[in-house]
Amino acid sequence: MFTGLVRAVGQLRRHPRGVLVEGVEHLQPLALGDSIAVDGVCLTISELHPDGRSFRADVSDETLSRSTLAAKAAVGAAVNLEPALRLSDRLGGHLVSGHVDGLGEVVGVARQGESWRLELRWLDPSYGRYVCDKASVGIDGISLTVAGCSPQGERFWMAVIPHTWEVTTLKLRRVGDRVNLEADLLAKYTERLLAAGAASPAATADHSPQLERDWLAQHGWG
Repeated sequence: MFTGLVRAVGQLRRHPRGVLVEGVEHLQPLALGDSIAVDGVCLTISELHPDGRSFRADVSDETLSRSTLAAKAAVGAAVNLEPALRLSDRLGGHLVSGHVDGLGEVVGVARQGESWRLELRWLDPSYGRYVCDKASVGIDGISLTVAGCSPQGERFWMAVIPHTWEVTTLKLRRVGDRVNLEADLLAKYTERLLAAGAASPAATADHSPQLERDWLAQHGWG
């Protein structure tokens, strides 16, 4: 698990056996088998360079199809890095699994006072059901809060504070860029539980209290 609070910015390169992540010396200590979020994608260290400045990770076809890793490795792009949580760590962001749901596209970048307004859209609009005002969303591994969204949630925008803008790859993003998106875990689990409850015969029993979709929508669950 991760928090979406980026610890370092590294560089992603191709490798004959997966990808090579450079610039990880600030994440030490690292060991074989450790989990690292690379632009929001949970990767496992398969080979660690003796100097501790880089590691190799295997990447499955599923991960490549759902993320921007292949395109970024091809050009040696900068990536956000976060090591996995310890049980004793503070949860300063929100719970992030490192499992990318889908891709997004940057549709707007604008300065607003000292902050920045970043607007995105899901390439698959159906994922908009997980987005609502003040929801959490992982963008290239960065924990951000939704400031507003379209009625169906397929387009949404965030106010990015100067610190987050400067210490992550957000400052490099331009209109048309693709990003990795992970929706809030709670939204996905709630949807799953509602679907399971609706399909269960016990769900209609008089003694079984129900969570109503209208009630959830009124209380910010989209």
